[in-house]
Amino acid sequence: MKRLKLAALDSEDLGVLSAYTQDGVLKVGDIRYSKADHRVIFEINRFVWEGAGDGKKRRTYERRRSVLHFARVNAVRSTGIDQSHRDGVLNLLSMRFVPFDTATPDDPSGVVELSFSGDGTLHLLVECVEAQLTDLDASWETLGRPKHA
Repeated sequence: MKRLKLAALDSEDLGVLSAYTQDGVLKVGDIRYSKADHRVIFEINRFVWEGAGDGKKRRTYERRRSVLHFARVNAVRSTGIDQSHRDGVLNLLSMRFVPFDTATPDDPSGVVELSFSGDGTLHLLVECVEAQLTDLDASWETLGRPKHA
């Protein structure tokens, strides 16, 4: 399967990245925020939805090691995530952009919300949406396909 390299520069693009990263898993300790560089980077084990087919039962599926990168991040907040438990596993459900000021459509600043199962949320306060998803070489077969509403 071909490796992905995608960029997001607005909320619509972020929705595409969200679809590709849905059900990606990572450890709390894999989230890295560089305040000086205004970046958040983390590695995820991405479920390869684009290779999962039409929903019919398959014998195997694929997960791929990927890097998700956000630039122009001014602050990071979290709710429902125990930062002291570095080996805690997070399951990414969705990402969305919420503008700070809906009355000023030209203002691109806002919050990128990453929602995880178990009611955990990571809030990235951003100047604008600027994200990348890059697949790495590492991939492996998995028997399970995530199932949820």
